[in-house]
Amino acid sequence: MNFQQLRYVRETVRRGLNLTEAANALHTSQPGVSKQIRELEKELGFDIFVRRGKRVTALTEPGKAVLVIVERVLQEAENLKRAARDFSDQDAGALTIATTHTQARYALPRVVGEFKRRYPRVHLTLQQGNPLQLAEMVQAGAADIAIATEALDDFPGLLALPGYTWNHCAVVPPRHALLKAGRLRLEALAQYPIVTYDAAFAGRTHIDAAFAARGIAVDVVLSAIDADVIKTYVELGLGVGIIAAMAFDAKRDLKLRAIECAHLFHSNTTRVAVKRGSLLRGYAYDFIELFAPALNRKLIERALAGEGELYEL
Repeated sequence: MNFQQLRYVRETVRRGLNLTEAANALHTSQPGVSKQIRELEKELGFDIFVRRGKRVTALTEPGKAVLVIVERVLQEAENLKRAARDFSDQDAGALTIATTHTQARYALPRVVGEFKRRYPRVHLTLQQGNPLQLAEMVQAGAADIAIATEALDDFPGLLALPGYTWNHCAVVPPRHALLKAGRLRLEALAQYPIVTYDAAFAGRTHIDAAFAARGIAVDVVLSAIDADVIKTYVELGLGVGIIAAMAFDAKRDLKLRAIECAHLFHSNTTRVAVKRGSLLRGYAYDFIELFAPALNRKLIERALAGEGELYEL
């Protein structure tokens, strides 16, 4: 039994039981992967996978138990490597942050700037995607930290901690009628075409829920993952925009005006997620604390160890 065999089992499951894709991901041959898994099964005395001809079709019941152990063993092996790197050179290495466009564009620039000042020898990478993709990246070890508002706390394999709360605002061109309407109401908003986020991003579920709860039909004429795209089309007169309040900058968005919406839609919580069982480098804890000062290293380590109650913002 060796680590290579365990990696082959894990990657086969991650690739939807496709041995060819697993081999490609591991830069080896499909027959080689199949042979190594067979040898591991022979050593264990039972099949890990159900097979139909040469195809792998499912995990056996013992295979499901083996997969849990494989994941844990490989995670601990990676933890050993990280511990060695942390003690040998605490200020150098790599850190990958998986996040959405809204967080990367509006919430993270200050954090990234300060982090690079503190850790110039750490190679920092930002990967963008939708919340489900971000969660999967951290679970697969392709990213160290995920930052998003949706989905992260739906994955049992992740520890998702609350970072900060935020609200939406409406954006309209200057002299728009809504600017003279006083305190904004959902009924008034619904009289105009709406330009807002895609269903998977930036609290869109709270927007939809607010209108649905009042039985108000709303015409969403454009959905986007990018607040800058939303603002562009509002400037062109396509409709009223609903965006994260942090995405409006009065100095930059000179052709738009913002209208308070905190009373219309539930507030949103952006979360920071790491893989359960993982050992973070010291500078990863610092990055998280720069982003969310309440999330200090002691709190995160206790949470990863399953100790104490997690707070909510």
